Amino acid sequence: MPKVIFVAPFLMPATVRFAAAVAELPGIRCALITQDPAVKVPPPLAARIEVHHRVEDAFDPHQLAQAAREVGAKLGGIDRLFGALEQLQVPLAQAREMLGVEGLPSEAAHNFRDKARMKEVLRAHGLPCARHALATSRAEARAFAAEVGFPLVVKPPDGAGAKATFRVDSPTALEEALSVAGPAPAQAVLIEEFMVGDEHSFETVTIGGEPVWYSFTRYLPTPLEALHNPWIQWCVLLPREREDPRFADIREVGYRALKALGMTTGLSHMEWFRRRDGSVAISEVAARPPGAQITTLMSVAHEWDLLAAWARLMVFGEFDPPPRKWAAGAAFLRGAGRGRVKNVLGLDQAQKELGPLVVEAQLPTPGAQKSTSYEGDGYVLLRHQDTQAVFHALMRLVSLIRVEYV
Repeated sequence: MPKVIFVAPFLMPATVRFAAAVAELPGIRCALITQDPAVKVPPPLAARIEVHHRVEDAFDPHQLAQAAREVGAKLGGIDRLFGALEQLQVPLAQAREMLGVEGLPSEAAHNFRDKARMKEVLRAHGLPCARHALATSRAEARAFAAEVGFPLVVKPPDGAGAKATFRVDSPTALEEALSVAGPAPAQAVLIEEFMVGDEHSFETVTIGGEPVWYSFTRYLPTPLEALHNPWIQWCVLLPREREDPRFADIREVGYRALKALGMTTGLSHMEWFRRRDGSVAISEVAARPPGAQITTLMSVAHEWDLLAAWARLMVFGEFDPPPRKWAAGAAFLRGAGRGRVKNVLGLDQAQKELGPLVVEAQLPTPGAQKSTSYEGDGYVLLRHQDTQAVFHALMRLVSLIRVEYV
């Protein structure tokens, strides 16, 4: 019977869903390591785990290793030690190596987590990605801008989810971004050329270093454009046509990238561009499940629980998805302005026109503070057997719904 330890620093709703999917696997003994106290573990999850262990810092590999030793003594050993959060992947890998537990090696985890190092690895293997530089001073940043030209992207080398990411279109905008980012010898800033084209994601299941399944989405528009324009209601489209021959090139590039970076077993999330000349270029790759409701969209499209399948993949190294039956899409609701949510307009008309396509909705809560994320203050998930029907429904939905703030 496998002894499994899941690490979740903070018991946020999305993290709890991943933890629950692991704990609900039959035939395992499951423990949970968190920074949150036991009283914060939801009762249904608490009933499924044998041991809860609290640490001061779940991102410290030494604390993780020591906690896992203590938990393993109660479980009778450790077969798996993992978590879903991107920021955990390096300390988890380091802790596994201290304990002699199987999983993604720390060298590979660093390849995925450090975005500058990632691009160096990709470029060394002849894979297309944006030109970049690690700047430890304003002078280095200005020199890269002079060489590459504008627009550029400024972000932390270990960022996730487009946090602290800026598009800069001029020398003045660069100086403003650098004032926030604060490049220094001990804190480099990653600067990249800004890629123009359609942005997509590419999700891959890998078992024992071999890709065995993939999926892709299209972003409408790019997340960076949504960050740059806080009123844009960003969308994600998951096509029904998973085997579309138009994406044969990114399958080949994506699989090569995962091998170069050292992926072992897991579900990975790649962001990539189809440039205006038709070529592909990799933006970033993460050795963890996707965000932005993509896991839910895949579940909806296959009429299947992807989180349960991911848990089984991570514990047993097995993955057997059913055929895709639907196209699906997510629209993230937000609007212009600041402050708290006042009202959500257009819901009645949206329900009248698009109600039969809606499979899930979480509407903005009046009085809630406006989110700073490009995922906004709520979302609506749609599905239809025809991909173009979902695309047009998403575009219609974001044209009808408007979020007001006070």
